Amino acid sequence: MAKDMLDVLDEIRENVLPEDETSYPFAEWERKREKVKQRLRNLPVYVEQAAAMIKFSKPKVGQSKKLDVVKRTMLFLFARLMNKSNRDVEDMLGMFEPLFGVTVSYKYIERLYSDDEVKMVLHNLFILLLRDEGVSGDFSGDGTGYSMTVAKHYRTSPKKKGKGYLYVFRVIDVDTGMYVAFGYSKKSEMKAFHKAMKLLAEWGIKIDSFSLDRFYSSRKVIRTFDKEVTLFLIPKKNISTTGLEWKPIITRMKEDPYLFLKNYTLRNLSESGFSADKRRFGGLIRQKREDRREMALFSIALLHNVFTVRVRPG
Repeated sequence: MAKDMLDVLDEIRENVLPEDETSYPFAEWERKREKVKQRLRNLPVYVEQAAAMIKFSKPKVGQSKKLDVVKRTMLFLFARLMNKSNRDVEDMLGMFEPLFGVTVSYKYIERLYSDDEVKMVLHNLFILLLRDEGVSGDFSGDGTGYSMTVAKHYRTSPKKKGKGYLYVFRVIDVDTGMYVAFGYSKKSEMKAFHKAMKLLAEWGIKIDSFSLDRFYSSRKVIRTFDKEVTLFLIPKKNISTTGLEWKPIITRMKEDPYLFLKNYTLRNLSESGFSADKRRFGGLIRQKREDRREMALFSIALLHNVFTVRVRPG
């Protein structure tokens, strides 16, 4: 039964979906693009609000920071946006000294990646952006890899495996295009997936539907979701038995194969997001320390949410 349904879905993908492509609403896209400009203009205000949500202890004598937490956070975001080495950012800050009111060394910039206060502000900023845009409950998720060395970053092979890569799984809202959760692992994409799902649960974000790639079509993954969640997931072609976990998914396929496949292809939104992120923020992680690598990857998800524009075609 499952294999028969896979044949039906393949036929729909080849013959029906290409003909059903609707024209993209560019006028609506341009209107939403203005929201991105507004987010960027309001970014300092967002950062101040995010910092105000935290009660910082007063530094001891001799431990005062060169910059307050708002300026440190803005400096960190500036460095990430430039997608340059810390030494290059140090040089560029000479030109932007009037903006920050201070010059800093490349070592100072690197230490921002492990600054707990900056990390807390960025966490709150992430939540504020989601709160303003809203969360639909309809999600897609996928994983990708980031290189830790320049040689592997420019390698022609698209496969990202081995010690030279970091694995990331991000959950994207298919209505807003914003990331709502993320996971990171230096071992495997599946570990990154489970971390992302754990974060969704910790933040209390309700899942109504979820689209996933075939890579995640295991019973263990299906059991990760509540029974009320509508899963758009296709089993691998070499599947022999489906089991009880697959029953509601197969039933949904049978009831409306076209609608099922249309929702399943929303997983492509994750791949589009990854591609845009790497073009804008780079696919190379330069940090050596584990906590700083995680901070760099988190900042990419945050900046994605600042710049994203999503118009869901009808």
